[in-house]
Parts: sequence; C-alpha cells; structure tokens
Amino acid sequence: MSIEDLETKEFREIMREHILNTIEYMFDNNEEFGIACEIDDVHFNPELPKEIKESLPKMTFFMLANYSFESASVDDEYLSFEAGFGKDNFGALVQVPLLSIKQLFVGEYPVLINIISNTQEVQEEEKSEINSMSALLNNPKNAKLIKKR
Repeated sequence: MSIEDLETKEFREIMREHILNTIEYMFDNNEEFGIACEIDDVHFNPELPKEIKESLPKMTFFMLANYSFESASVDDEYLSFEAGFGKDNFGALVQVPLLSIKQLFVGEYPVLINIISNTQEVQEEEKSEINSMSALLNNPKNAKLIKKR
C-alpha cells in the first residue's frame, strides 16, 4: 500500500480521531506540548498583521506552554489556543484544524505524526456529498423513492 492509498475518507477520520485523542490525553495529564502545522489552514482572530503572517513559515511550530496551554481547548475539528506574535506580542486566538497538525511533540520527542497531505480535499468532498444529497432530495420524485425504502 502506498501513502497515496491512505488518502481516503475513512483513514482521514481515523487520523483525526487519533489527533483528538492524543491532544485530550495531553490535556488530561496537564502535559504541555508543541505542534507543527500547515499555516495556510490556521485561522487567527483577530487576523494577524500582514507582516507577521507573512513571516510565518509554511510549516509552523507552536509550543503550547504557560498561557497558551492554559487557554487551549479542543473539539472534533479544531485545536484552539491564545498566543502572542511579533515583537509587540500581538494577541490572537489560534484555531488549527486537527488534520492540519502534522506532528505533535512532547519536549523534543515526536509522539504523533500525521501523513494526511491535503485537509482541504476532505472539506470539499463533504460539501460535495451534502450538495449531491440536497439535489437528490429536492426532486419530489426522488424523495418519494427514499421514503418508500
């Protein structure tokens, strides 16, 4: 099996759950950790100033320690935490899609590696499936067929 063969919806779900469970374990054990993530998928609120955002590498490392760790939370889709950026410590809420987390570190040791390459494909696939089902159900003849089953 090649790595490309693992780019399935089922494997993405397994990986998402693994990332979620690992982060929850870190929280439950009060263990600070770092993540390496794809910065293009990360959301900042408020938006970072342009010069700060452009200075972040494509693969960015965040250390969740002290206040960032204390402010952190996780749900089924995102790891969120507050962090300061730049020389003026510009504060922002950082939201990282779980599948954008490529590695999780405790100290210098990687404890999780995520090989999923494109998180946006999943979002597009899910939208496409929802739109296809909506189109199917919008036709009254199709709705009748589904109800008969």
